[in-house]
Amino acid sequence: KAIANEAKAFKVPFIVDNTVATPYLLNPIEHGANIVIHSLTKYITGNGTSLGGVIIDAGTFDWSNGKFPEFTEPSAGYHGLKYYDVLGAISFIAKVRIEGLRDFGAALSPFNAFQTIQGLETLEVRIKRHSENALALAQWLEAQDEVAWVNYPGLETSKYKKLADTYLPKGKSGIVTFGLKGGFEAAKKVADQTKLFSLLANIGDTKSLIIHPASTTHQQLSDAEQETTGVTKDLIRLSVGLEDVNDLISDLKEVFEKIAVEKLV
Repeated sequence: KAIANEAKAFKVPFIVDNTVATPYLLNPIEHGANIVIHSLTKYITGNGTSLGGVIIDAGTFDWSNGKFPEFTEPSAGYHGLKYYDVLGAISFIAKVRIEGLRDFGAALSPFNAFQTIQGLETLEVRIKRHSENALALAQWLEAQDEVAWVNYPGLETSKYKKLADTYLPKGKSGIVTFGLKGGFEAAKKVADQTKLFSLLANIGDTKSLIIHPASTTHQQLSDAEQETTGVTKDLIRLSVGLEDVNDLISDLKEVFEKIAVEKLV
């Protein structure tokens, strides 16, 4: 809400990416967001099979406040149409469809749309399990000698716990990050050697995913650049799936024990 208030004071739209929380756990519009976006590829579809995205416009932002002339000045491509004069509160989402879709062709295929709708039908059930498993796994990780730190907003030790309880009372979703005392090499080996966790860069899948960003998704960045994005050498990211959490714990435990023998942790 503090961010929403700042955006309002500066007369700019407050846009929230709600991909990880999903509509089940959080409705940002209730907290002052003007526009909400989701990657449908993640939790909403839920099985990593389809690419897609969605934009939700609350219709609560004043696009005629002088900061956005593209909504108040004539559009040469549409016979001098002034979006705000004609469409008012829905000017933004209309412009996205009229111009964005025309210029970029960002349309779902019928089959992708079908898969997304199929996933949406089970979102409530899945996100509950994702959240339960992620919390249990984060709590287990906190107790391991090999682990230097754990970041999950549902943990009592998290600096975000109070905010998370306020905005996400039904669950904290399925993303967990943690660091290993053994640093870069230990973290890379854990990500490479798990059996139940799949080494993939996606998130929000029904199956559990693991990645070591410093050696994969962010490897092209310098050390300093990685640090500014929050990627440390020891960081491992988990997208916790729907498997039995005891099996997930066993998978990590086995790899921890293996690399401990190799004196990397």
